Amino acid sequence: MRLALFDLDNTLLAGDSDHSWGEFLCETGRVDAVEYRARNDAFYADYCAGKLDVVAYQSFTQDILSRTGAEELASWQAEFMRDVIEPIILAKGEALLQQHREAGDKLVIITATNRFITAPIAARLGVETLIATECAMDDGRYLGRVAGVPCYQAGKVVRLNEWLAESGLSLDGAYFYSDSRNDLPLLEAVAKPVAVDPDDTLRVTAIERGWPVLSLR
Repeated sequence: MRLALFDLDNTLLAGDSDHSWGEFLCETGRVDAVEYRARNDAFYADYCAGKLDVVAYQSFTQDILSRTGAEELASWQAEFMRDVIEPIILAKGEALLQQHREAGDKLVIITATNRFITAPIAARLGVETLIATECAMDDGRYLGRVAGVPCYQAGKVVRLNEWLAESGLSLDGAYFYSDSRNDLPLLEAVAKPVAVDPDDTLRVTAIERGWPVLSLR
């Protein structure tokens, strides 16, 4: 079975769900907006520049999960999906997913954003397999830190290889769609890399290497 791998943020979505979650917390008064927004924006700038300290960022963004009960978090998730995520789901992205689905390909979303944020999005998009940065948990409660290898930069390749070993599938003929320079390690590992509305660094690399450049906007 051929794999069709998809980044999520700024690929299938017209925005970044991770950064948007922080904005959502600020705008709904669930955190100190001035302090939290400054740190959230700084981490996002580092991400865009390809120099994010992903462990520090996950500790920052997951801290509120460790201080909030499961029922309340579920309510927040539903509100976030309705008000923030639904409006930025790209119709052309959904059509591309459907094209691969009809071709019999195995759909996988692989994202640096943590599973708390992305699991409902993958479900909404009808993609059963999600490889995401994992949240450390104990007895159903979040511990406020990352678990295992973050699914970021070369860590995406590590996490994908772990999943391939478990699933018995391979990268033979695999597609990977992404917008970000941070995904170059995985783009270089697949047979069919595709740059989707790429950042400047990825656009230059894609043109130099003859990779397809696609817009879903």
